[in-house]
Amino acid sequence: MTGFAVAVDIGGTFTDIVLRHNDGRTWVDKTLTTHGDLLEGFFRGLDGVLADAGVAPQSIDDVVVHATTVVTNAVIERKGPATALLVTKGFRDILYIRDEHRYDMFDAQIEFHEPLVPRASTFGIDERTIADGTIAKTVDRDEIAALAEDLRERGINSTAVCLLNAYRNPTNERQIRDILAELAPDLYVSLSSEVAPQIREYQRCSTTVINAYTMPISEPYLRRLSELLGARGIQQRPLIMLSNGGVIGAEVAGRFPVRMIESGPAAGALVASHYAELLGLDRLMSFDMGGTTAKACLIQDRQPLVTGTFEVDRRYRFKSGSGLPIIVPCIDMIEIGAGGGSIATVDDLGLLKVGPESAGSEPGPVCYGRGGHQPTVTDADLVLGLLDAANFLGGDMRLDRAGAEQAIARLATKLGASLEETALGIYRVVGESMASAARAHATDRGVDYRGMPVLAFGGAGPVHACYVAELLQSDRIIYPPLASVLSAFGTLVTPLRLDLARGALGRLAALDWAEIGELIDEMETEGHRALADAGCPSAAVRLTYGTDMRYLGQQNEVSVDFARSPVLSRDTATMREAFEAAYESQYGLRLSDSEVEVVTWRVNAHGPSASRERRVDLAAQPGAPKAERMVLFAAPAEPVPVYDRAALAAGQEIAGPAIIEERETTIVLQKNWLAQVDVTGCIIASRPSAKGT
Repeated sequence: MTGFAVAVDIGGTFTDIVLRHNDGRTWVDKTLTTHGDLLEGFFRGLDGVLADAGVAPQSIDDVVVHATTVVTNAVIERKGPATALLVTKGFRDILYIRDEHRYDMFDAQIEFHEPLVPRASTFGIDERTIADGTIAKTVDRDEIAALAEDLRERGINSTAVCLLNAYRNPTNERQIRDILAELAPDLYVSLSSEVAPQIREYQRCSTTVINAYTMPISEPYLRRLSELLGARGIQQRPLIMLSNGGVIGAEVAGRFPVRMIESGPAAGALVASHYAELLGLDRLMSFDMGGTTAKACLIQDRQPLVTGTFEVDRRYRFKSGSGLPIIVPCIDMIEIGAGGGSIATVDDLGLLKVGPESAGSEPGPVCYGRGGHQPTVTDADLVLGLLDAANFLGGDMRLDRAGAEQAIARLATKLGASLEETALGIYRVVGESMASAARAHATDRGVDYRGMPVLAFGGAGPVHACYVAELLQSDRIIYPPLASVLSAFGTLVTPLRLDLARGALGRLAALDWAEIGELIDEMETEGHRALADAGCPSAAVRLTYGTDMRYLGQQNEVSVDFARSPVLSRDTATMREAFEAAYESQYGLRLSDSEVEVVTWRVNAHGPSASRERRVDLAAQPGAPKAERMVLFAAPAEPVPVYDRAALAAGQEIAGPAIIEERETTIVLQKNWLAQVDVTGCIIASRPSAKGT
């Protein structure tokens, strides 16, 4: 048999696999993530779904798409190799000075992460490019030759090059790379003029350093992935999910691993957009809760919001500015340490705290029986009766309820509460944390979240969605098919895409259109080349354009999109109107007497839309409850009917409280919710409108 596509999403706790035939048949699996060697879990899961489908690896001749946490893990766990940073002489402290912003103005003991590259491995180069791009001092070959020898003696594997104003003229950076390539050919080199050619020295430097820090990990990882796929007879070159909501070839992804930071979460946001289109919803909030984190993304006009800057590894999860900034396009979402593996503790005030620390997959929650001893959200869900110890992953992974009860009982003793009160407290605290983060995310973007439908997925998302939706005053929840592995499925419906940006600060009324034309031509060429490497013919590439603009003197920009290149019309009046409309939408006012300046120009290269629908197989007759179990929503526990999702028919209604089980996840319907099975295979739960309550 042929006509199969496969998608693999490696998360912090589970690795999700989806195998799809071109007739719509789908096989899925979840396996614990193998952090020692991520590809071990990758191929264990792949072999499992191939065995379930009864086909050989050679049957995969459509696409192999991969979303991975390999880059994120390397940054968070500080597992990258020895890395150096080359800067303009006099700027060695850029990673320590940062941008001088304080993420908490009232904390006298404010702390930041240590830079990925220490000052001892940061070297000043005697060169200078001035603000307009003019080379004031060229690179001295002898200086770089001596530096190459020094890097070799220090055991440096990779280096980031971030010279002053290199985004305007990359000549000096390229000369350094060429000399290093000649004298130290084994050294990985990342140039800021290629990784993030935009203004703001610290952000550009931080982005380039993260790329350099992770390239010696990502490039061999992706090369080994391709080799192992080939060894199994799979000739398709893997496509890699990027943070911007597109997929691209492994070669480009390997050179620019910083674009993969939010690989898995971006796939979840894209599939939420897919379901918004399928169900005819203009607005939607995706709620993806896995084993390690929870993510929320706003879908507006059936598209996720995209931002040009974000942070990784925030020291304080809710504090913007406490992480490492990255200036590459990314799906705009909020991510917090609230997943099934999030650990529950007692804080210094004697209060219950959940997360952001996670038990992950090694050792995992106590109930996994893999050596964990700290109580987690999954342990609480099991004690409350929301999960079935004998039916987790269809019974392939039995849970230890007694162990979970003992762990939570120890925590209950510290709190002076009962076992049941503590388990229910964990459930509510993690729900409050997720709802609080989603509210803040929406409010910051001027979006009214009240009444917005919620798409619940991830292994733990359907378990907690009702409680979170009530806190968000939402009256509708959508539980899609394949909810637990939906991010993996999302990569199969994600088109090829590469987003590019170039910094060129200029007043809107006096733009240098010749220079801008060169920048846009350069980005168009790079976009066509990258998509061609991923197998997309040039004629199928679609280009869209955008700018980041601001009022003169302001610090923050607003992104504006255009269907055609602004260079073609040079219509600055239309550009200003588009900017002011976007500015007013976000901030509630216009400053029409102020000048406008353009900070960044953008070109987005899109491949053809990817249409790989799943075949929906629903039961012919409404399914009756298969069992009943005691569930604690609020004291006392009560008997709740348990349904098998595979046995439900189109149009069937189920009133909460109820449990709906499938192999990889469990849907928990709270009281006052009514679920109906849609012809699309989605289960849509609703309750009386809560907006304004």
